[in-house]
Amino acid sequence: MSIGYVTLGAHDVEAALPFFDATLGALGWARSEPFPGWAFYGPKDGEPCVGICRPHDGEAPRAGNGIMVAFKAEDQDQVKAAHAAALAAGGSDEGGPGFRPPEATSGFYAAYFRDPVGNKFCVFLTS
Repeated sequence: MSIGYVTLGAHDVEAALPFFDATLGALGWARSEPFPGWAFYGPKDGEPCVGICRPHDGEAPRAGNGIMVAFKAEDQDQVKAAHAAALAAGGSDEGGPGFRPPEATSGFYAAYFRDPVGNKFCVFLTS
């Protein structure tokens, strides 16, 4: 069994799209809009797996403490591009591209950022 999709709340879905278009586009992902007021993203020619929508309960979207979505990159250039795109599109930095722990020279390479709502993301690869 695997995770089918993840949804993230947005105050205004249309206003959120430039952030996700830029950030996930840097990973080679594409947007689809299967329902009014929703956007889904996933690998081009693959299954959409991240949805952006207004919360169903009508309350304001908010980021969960300790919740993070991590996207697997193909190489270090994609990690760098996604992090840069996220910041340029209104996101905030939570840790720039590099190995974790910082003294490592191989293994886990990642960057961390938040979207304008405050949702935390990681883009990573392992070697």
